[in-house]
Parts: sequence; C-alpha cells; structure tokens
Amino acid sequence: MSIKLQQLAKGKTAKILSVRAKGEMNRRIRDMGLIPGSSVKVVGRAPLFDPIAVRLSGVTISLRSSEASYVDVEEI
Repeated sequence: MSIKLQQLAKGKTAKILSVRAKGEMNRRIRDMGLIPGSSVKVVGRAPLFDPIAVRLSGVTISLRSSEASYVDVEEI
C-alpha cells in the first residue's frame, strides 16, 4: 500500500515508489536523492509538521510538506 512521504510516521522507514512532481520540482526532489528504489526514514518533524527531516544514504535533509506530498512510498 503506498502513502505519501509526508504521511510516514516519525521513526518509520519506507521505500520510494515514485516521484509525481513535474518540471523543476521533479528535478529538485530527485537532486536531493529522493529517487524510486531508495530507502528513506523520517527522523524528525517541526512542531507544526512542516518541514520534515528525512534520512537517506547517510544524509539528513529537510523537506517542506508540499515537496514530500509528491513522493509516494511504501513502508518497509
């Protein structure tokens, strides 16, 4: 079952299934390393749930909720 990355609970790990963004947003998300097949873990959230901190390939990055909504994942 796929969910959006922004819905993944803190501490959970998932596999990226797809990036649904178009154009510049798609390039920006993929440049951060969020590509299909990669594993990602939510390591933190701001008090109002925006932004979220995710860890992938040994690096922690911060994503806006709007950016994370374009990334479909499957919890593993």
